[in-house]
Amino acid sequence: MNNDIVSQLSSKLPQPKRALLIVNPISGTAGKEGLPDMVRDYLPEYKLEVCYTKGRGDATRLARMAVDSGIHTVIAAGGDGTVNETAIALRDTRVVMGIIPCGSGNGLARHLNIDIDVESALRVIRSNHIEACDYGTVNGHPFFCTFGVGFDAAVSNSFAKCSRRGRLTYLRETFLEYTRYRPQVYVITRGDTGEVITDNAFLVAVCNASQYGNNAYIAPNATMTDGLLDITLIHSGNPISTALVGVDLLTGYIDRNNMIDTLKVPAVTIERQEPGPVHLDGEPMEMGRRLDIVCHPGGLNLYTPVKQEDFKPLITPVRALMRDIHYAFLHIFRNGI
Repeated sequence: MNNDIVSQLSSKLPQPKRALLIVNPISGTAGKEGLPDMVRDYLPEYKLEVCYTKGRGDATRLARMAVDSGIHTVIAAGGDGTVNETAIALRDTRVVMGIIPCGSGNGLARHLNIDIDVESALRVIRSNHIEACDYGTVNGHPFFCTFGVGFDAAVSNSFAKCSRRGRLTYLRETFLEYTRYRPQVYVITRGDTGEVITDNAFLVAVCNASQYGNNAYIAPNATMTDGLLDITLIHSGNPISTALVGVDLLTGYIDRNNMIDTLKVPAVTIERQEPGPVHLDGEPMEMGRRLDIVCHPGGLNLYTPVKQEDFKPLITPVRALMRDIHYAFLHIFRNGI
């Protein structure tokens, strides 16, 4: 058989789909040396390329290059920052995004019921169940889980300035910020009805997904496929009543607390007294007084579990905690540490 015939036959054979694995080598605590081999084992039908991030913005740059090259799938292996940066490049494209959660919060993965375990996350991608999910923008800047002003933005801003990271540092900054934070007046205008709400609020969270991460449910009934953003408005209160909101945040009862108002909107404008910090998926940023927020329906293609569980207060958080414990012990057993 001559070379021309071989070339013609090869061109007619189905070509493997291309996938890019973007790895943040310093996210979380687990090593990622064998991760590319695991991905190849679970996804043999893909021609896999692997890139490692070295600093902020790398995941966005690498994912954009992959989109331009006509790739089918981009898999983000890292924490919330890596996932967010990757999603920024993939929104409003046909490329599908997979998530291997390797961070501390893992807000988007937890909302989607993607377990905090590499093999379990790879099984989700292998199932090839794809959903077109919403995302939000504030003054043109995208977010995928939550956007916030008020106390949570102040904590994110303080935490970003710390030389040490980790949960203990975050808890310390949360406590310190709580002792000095003062609520602010916000004017909230619904984009669908024009209704105006003015409130002296502890915080205003605009949610595309149900939680911040670490199973802290700021909007328990939020979904990423309804074309709407869930707003959780926490009114100012005394130290005890405000602290109890934190308990409801972890049990899933926050939307039943009498210090909370919630609404679902396709778009909203928030005006505050002065410019200052905000956060987008936990990343702090300085913005002006006026914040124009819009939901973009179905703009991000994600691999998700075939079966999604309905949220149930207390039951869902407890199940999530038990799964975390299970996978923590499984990791110790696999690695012998």
